[in-house]
Amino acid sequence: MSSFLVQLLNGLAGASSLFLVAAGLSLIFGVTRIVNFAHGSLYMLGVYIAYSMSERLAGGVGFWFSLVFSALAVGFIGALIEMVLLRRIYKAPELFQLLATFALVLVIKDGVLWIWGAEDLLGRRAPGLEGSVEILGRNFPTYDLFLIVIGPVVLALVWLLLTRTRWGTLVRAATQDREMLSALGVHQSWLITGVFALGAMLAGLGGALQLPREPANLGMDMLSIGDAFVVVVVGGMGSIPGAFVAALIIAEIKAICIWLGDVNFGPFSISFSKLTLVVEFLVMAVVLVVRPWGLFGRPQGTPRHSGAPEAPLRPAGKSLRWFAVALVAGMAVLPLLQGQFPYALVLSVDLLIAALFAASLHFIMGPGGMHSFGHAAYFGLGAYGAALLMKAAGLPMEAALILAPVVAGLGAVVFGWFSVRLSGVYLAMLTLAFGQIAWSIAFQWDDFTGGSNGLIGIWPSGWANNRTAYFYLTLVLVVVGLFALRRMLFSPFGYAMRAGRDSVLRADAIGIDVKRIQWLAFVIAGVFAGAAGALFVYSKGSISPEVLSVTKSVDGLVMVLLGGVQTLAGPIVGAVTFTWLQDTVARSTDYWRALLGGIILFLVLVFPQGLAGFIHDLVVKLKPNREAAR
Repeated sequence: MSSFLVQLLNGLAGASSLFLVAAGLSLIFGVTRIVNFAHGSLYMLGVYIAYSMSERLAGGVGFWFSLVFSALAVGFIGALIEMVLLRRIYKAPELFQLLATFALVLVIKDGVLWIWGAEDLLGRRAPGLEGSVEILGRNFPTYDLFLIVIGPVVLALVWLLLTRTRWGTLVRAATQDREMLSALGVHQSWLITGVFALGAMLAGLGGALQLPREPANLGMDMLSIGDAFVVVVVGGMGSIPGAFVAALIIAEIKAICIWLGDVNFGPFSISFSKLTLVVEFLVMAVVLVVRPWGLFGRPQGTPRHSGAPEAPLRPAGKSLRWFAVALVAGMAVLPLLQGQFPYALVLSVDLLIAALFAASLHFIMGPGGMHSFGHAAYFGLGAYGAALLMKAAGLPMEAALILAPVVAGLGAVVFGWFSVRLSGVYLAMLTLAFGQIAWSIAFQWDDFTGGSNGLIGIWPSGWANNRTAYFYLTLVLVVVGLFALRRMLFSPFGYAMRAGRDSVLRADAIGIDVKRIQWLAFVIAGVFAGAAGALFVYSKGSISPEVLSVTKSVDGLVMVLLGGVQTLAGPIVGAVTFTWLQDTVARSTDYWRALLGGIILFLVLVFPQGLAGFIHDLVVKLKPNREAAR
């Protein structure tokens, strides 16, 4: 019982820091509607700045001043980010704002690497709180008791700020209806800047308070943003009390899992401690299935028009068809250039696989209007399916390439059935939860998937075991896959899918079963993503859980957004551009993330409609001029 109580107290201490990060994220999303991927980077900056200040300032006053200064400094950085970058793209689609914040993650990570280095940095203990107290015969850190108090205090202060001040009233009004607030003459720019600064300051404070508990390291950004997203969604988007309750629930469930450890049920043994890697995503999945708007959120009504009007998709013209044929023909002669460019075939296989993966995600994002943050689950299921069919079942490559997409499709049947019952950011977060669950299974099932080490020795059949033959195999399968996806969009199914995207009510009124169509779209996208994963594993000869990670899903999002969501060529252009940039930049500098992030930021600011969208608009503008010249 004493160990159980101590674990519950540990959970309360962890919940306070988690709440601080999630509260800031919830505030920013509530007012700006931006899914801020860089919020975890602000948390990481809070830890590193607090470390530097505390090392330079001696004594107890210096340490506590370092924590306060770190929070204020991160708040100032957040205000600069909003004024310099985000304010310029508020009129861009929400997903492009997400792309900009992802680019910031890359820039900030390499900035931290350049200033503080790659080594973990362990901070000092909090002066005056170095000891422990005895609880039922067990020692419990005094600093953790301090953290337990901090969470409710910050919750009370934020609640008073939002409910007892004029600024808080305006923030709550902006959360409900920004357009009406603007119509009343309220200047929103500084209001949004203030909200962003407050949210960043809370993230910086949450990070700084962790300095005596854990070392500062470069992986803190992605770990913290994943947990913060879960807390915000479980509590209800925009609800500060909901974020506090959700942080308590998730932190306590993690603490109980650690306390349980390994439990035997007859011949079976369950390691609850390993569940801590995924338990928050399991909680989020259950909550979203039972209560789609979160514990303290409000139900979303069926929108009369779910997105901005888009021009109808049109079949490719004769010139575009000839260009596509010429492009494929040009790639077909690449093996002839192996002598001059030996790396060309390897890179081309990566580009082709990335194009198919991005096109499968675009299939549900663009024409389907469904945002997925966990699409890597299907890519990984296809990759692991092909590897295990070969290693465990002894099937040849040809059979594995056929059956692996079926494995991914079966996963999409299950995940998609739950996902299509939600919409907007809640749908995206549920797909993220399913993706993390799939990653956790691959990461921990050592006997079957190889665990964190993955699987090796997965090579093509003899006839395709040389670089040229496998390139041609990949080229043929990817071209067939892209053509099939495109043809489906111009079939009755494709028109029904786009009708459901543009207006759920009107599509339902003419007899379209929107949810069934969306479910089938998820399955189709999963099948083609699985095909890309199967090709990937044979091109590399090995597989690891990274192919199922959030990072892989984010890469897919970046590819689609970089090329443009509203054009069919967008995912292909984006996949080729992003993969080529990533490969080229990574080989040219140690700080390749910052350079890549800077390039993405430039492209977002200059081409907010995506590269393919910009080219399409340019062609449309030039066409009347050519006709007038004739």
